[in-house]
Amino acid sequence: MPNHSILIVAGERSGDVYGAELAKALRERLRSVEIFGCGGDAMRQAGVETTVDAHAISTAGIVEVIARLPRVLRAFRVLVEAVDRRRPGLAVLIDFPDFNLRLARKLKRRKIPVVYFVSPQIWAWRKGRLKQIRATVSKMLCIFDFEEAIYRAAGIPVEYVGHPLVDLARPQMTREGFFAQAGLDGSRPTVALLPGSRAKEVGHILPTLLEAARLLTLDRQVQFVIPIAATLDSTWVDSMVKKFAAGRAAIHTVAHATHDTLHYSDVAVVASGTATVEAALHERPMVVVYRVSPLTWLVGKLLVDVPHYSMVNLLAGKPLVKELMQSNFTATNVATHVQYLLDHPAARDTMARELGALRTRLGPGGAIARAAEAVISMLKSGGTTFAPS
Repeated sequence: MPNHSILIVAGERSGDVYGAELAKALRERLRSVEIFGCGGDAMRQAGVETTVDAHAISTAGIVEVIARLPRVLRAFRVLVEAVDRRRPGLAVLIDFPDFNLRLARKLKRRKIPVVYFVSPQIWAWRKGRLKQIRATVSKMLCIFDFEEAIYRAAGIPVEYVGHPLVDLARPQMTREGFFAQAGLDGSRPTVALLPGSRAKEVGHILPTLLEAARLLTLDRQVQFVIPIAATLDSTWVDSMVKKFAAGRAAIHTVAHATHDTLHYSDVAVVASGTATVEAALHERPMVVVYRVSPLTWLVGKLLVDVPHYSMVNLLAGKPLVKELMQSNFTATNVATHVQYLLDHPAARDTMARELGALRTRLGPGGAIARAAEAVISMLKSGGTTFAPS
C-alpha cells in the first residue's frame, strides 16, 4: 500500500493559497490522505494540519531574515521532527527556497521524495542552486513557461503546469456589492493600493502610498481602497491609515477582497511580487513599487541579474508598467504616474490590453489539477521519476 501521508510546506501568502488549493485537489482524488506541514490560514481551512505556522517564518529581504533566524531555525527543527515521527510518503515544497531547499536536503537523506511546486527564481539569481535542486528534488513543477527549458537543460525532471492564478484571480462580488462593502462611491475614480502581504514590507511601503494618495486628492475627487492581506493584522493596517492619512484622503480598507479590489478599481499601485500577476490577470493598469532596507537593496543589486523587477515586465519583455523601486519610490513619483493613467483613458486601455495578452504566458488554467496529478503519480510510484531525454 502506498503511503498516503503528504508533507506540504509553504512560507508565503501565495504559497499558502496554492497549498490549500492543492490539498483540496488531493483530497478529491485520494480516498484517504493525511496532509501536514507548514502553512497559514488558507491551508488550515483546507484541512491541513499545520505543524508550523507560516506566519512564524515568513520574511522579506535578504538582510531582514537575520532578525528572525532563531525563530526560523526552531520551526525547521519542528518540521524535521514531525517528518521523523510521521514518515510521509512524499513532500511538496512550495516556493520559499531558502527554507525549502535546506529542508529538501534533510528529506533526501530520509529517502522521502520531493516535488517542488513553484520554482525558485534561478533565472534571476543564484543559478548555482540548480546543482542542489538536481541532487534533492524528484520533480520540479513550474508555473512559468520559460522555466521548463532551464530545468530540462540541467537534467532535472520537470513539468510545466501553468499558473494557479489563472483560475484563482476572479472577483467574488458584483461591482455594486464590492463598493457597498468597502464603503466606496460608485461615481468616483478608484485607485487600489496594495502594499504587500508581510508586515515588514507594508511598513516600508504603505506610508509612501498614503502620502501619494494625499497628493492626488489635492486637485481631484478620487478614492482609494486597500485590500488587507490575510497575513496582516487589519487593526494595525487601519491604525497606519489613521496615522498617515487621517482626514487627508478618502482611504478605505477591506478584508479578503484582493481580487474584487483589482477587478473594480480604475488603477492600482502594487508592491512588486505575486500581486502584479494578479493585477495583470484582471487587466488592471498599474504602477509597481517596492522598497527594502538600504543594505538589502545593495546586496540584491549585486546578486540579481534581470532587466526588469516586476514579473509582468519580465513576461512582456519590455517596461509595460512603470516600476518605482527604492529611491525612485517617492510619493511624488507615484502620484505623477497614477495621475497620468487616470487622466489618459487611452493609455489605460492600451496597458489593459497588453496586460490581458500576457494571460497566454500563464497557461490555459487547471494548474492545480495538473500539479495534484503529478503529486499523486509520484506518491503511487514511491517517488520514482525519469530524467528528461
